[in-house]
Amino acid sequence: MVKKLMVSACLLGEPCRYDGGSKPVAALCDLREKAEIIPFCPECAGGLPIPRPPAEIQNGTGEDVWKGRARVVDRKGIDRTDAFCEGARKSLALYQQHQPDWVITKANSPSCGLGQIYDGSFSGSLRSGNGVAMALLLESGARIMTEKEFMENQNQIMDEEN
Repeated sequence: MVKKLMVSACLLGEPCRYDGGSKPVAALCDLREKAEIIPFCPECAGGLPIPRPPAEIQNGTGEDVWKGRARVVDRKGIDRTDAFCEGARKSLALYQQHQPDWVITKANSPSCGLGQIYDGSFSGSLRSGNGVAMALLLESGARIMTEKEFMENQNQIMDEEN
């Protein structure tokens, strides 16, 4: 049975990052021949432009954003929480539509970070937590890993039974 993977679009070489660039991972790009790949970018789905000022979650994590205790703010001080939440909801809808085996996501991102995100100070410092979209996908039961975890475990993942 063919694996179905929902993958952060920037990891597939799509120029959707805040800086207009991408972070392609060759091993993921090469999987197009062997797996069904569903690209997604919560920030673009939420209506944010490319390029855009970087944004970070302030005063908490993605889970805190959903509870109304934290906000996503860009470097210019503009609150982008609504766009991040809208993109997360659209990512969840895509997940529910396709029911992928795994979601492979960009580490540290305020949308896609899993386990660690930037701390809201725009200093490059990390803190424990999940991004806004990953908090929602985790709540729905999605199996998620970062591109780093994928690189360490890709053979196991591709060989496992669905």
